[in-house]
Amino acid sequence: MDLIGHVRCFVAVAEERHFGRAAERLGIAQPPLSQRIQRLEKELGVRLFERSSRHVTITRSGALLLEEARALLARSEALMACATRIKDGQSGLLRAALPSGLAGEAVAAILGDLHQHHPGLELELHELSTAHQLARLASHDLDVGLIHHPCDVTGLELGPVLRCELGVLLPRTSVLATREEVPLAALTGHSLVVFPRADAPALYDDLLTTCARNGYTPDSVRHGQGDSFVHGLILSVNAVAFTPQDRNTATGSRGSGIVWRPLVGAPLTWRYSVAWPQGRKDTSVTAFADAAPRALRSTAAASADLPPRPLHLRPASEYWL
Repeated sequence: MDLIGHVRCFVAVAEERHFGRAAERLGIAQPPLSQRIQRLEKELGVRLFERSSRHVTITRSGALLLEEARALLARSEALMACATRIKDGQSGLLRAALPSGLAGEAVAAILGDLHQHHPGLELELHELSTAHQLARLASHDLDVGLIHHPCDVTGLELGPVLRCELGVLLPRTSVLATREEVPLAALTGHSLVVFPRADAPALYDDLLTTCARNGYTPDSVRHGQGDSFVHGLILSVNAVAFTPQDRNTATGSRGSGIVWRPLVGAPLTWRYSVAWPQGRKDTSVTAFADAAPRALRSTAAASADLPPRPLHLRPASEYWL
């Protein structure tokens, strides 16, 4: 039995005190309305109306049930309205992730975009490496994420691939800091500070392979991610690190004694895209998939990867630790 539909008929007859007017209000014929009331009375085990040829009178049992019936209809309407908001991306919970090292301005821009366009959306945001994002997307513990390429995207759908050109962070006292652009080969003799390989193995190998191809083999590779830690290594152990240009690098405020310079020929890039499990793109995922690229374009000088580079992994790294 369509309980909500039958209760709606009961409330209409109770308020109109007339089957004909109630049928007109509901947009149905009178005989089906009478049948629904009879079915509801049978299901509830109580008589709801006293009927005569001219009058319809609600019974005491019907009067006692009327307020409960109205409350049930109100809750039903609230449920449907909530479902509509979730479908339209205006409400609900979205489990999303961003990679470590993303500039604070980009994170703030993504959150601001979602709040502006989807104020009812509850966002559960995590800072996760690409490897952890891929694992959680596969287990459906994550709805959507912003991942680095290259990586294994089996079972995922992807948004547009964006590229952010990398420059190099140097000690201000380095002779290379006087150049407007720095060739990769000129970094020979410097250690490299980079994220741990486990965070994004294919990206890690791709970065070191590209460095080797362009004449830079680090004296040693040190692992770190937090700005303060990375800056400390750069200042103390003759190290460098690669990062996109952002507001801090442009203004020289990344840290005392640290400068950012572009690389000649832009050989290194971070390549991002939003990813989600195949067949699971709903309105809230779409909202995140739209917000993240807008934020990267506006805060990190990201651009479309055109023509797009292949997303397949290298068969083997050309650089070995």
